[in-house]
Amino acid sequence: MLVVHVHVHVKPECVEAFRQATIENARHSVQEPGIARFDVVQQADDPARFTLVEAYRTAEAPAAHKATAHYARWRDAVAEMMAEPRTAVKYGNVFPPDAGW
Repeated sequence: MLVVHVHVHVKPECVEAFRQATIENARHSVQEPGIARFDVVQQADDPARFTLVEAYRTAEAPAAHKATAHYARWRDAVAEMMAEPRTAVKYGNVFPPDAGW
């Protein structure tokens, strides 16, 4: 299991548009066989900051995700909404050991 946290800082005037575009992407993403979870969370004390929590079943799944039409639509739609470039941190699953969500 590979878990990726994508940190996004959005321009304040773009928060709602980013939120809607990201929810649409997430709805499609959870239907991919290689994705176990795809959570979109919004920071409570700064609504312009989001984290996408992506849990992939295999090492190949992130590349397959980035090859989808819905990811390309999201990437292009939100590109100008970013206050700064998004960052990603990759994690290996520790517990539960058999997490297959």
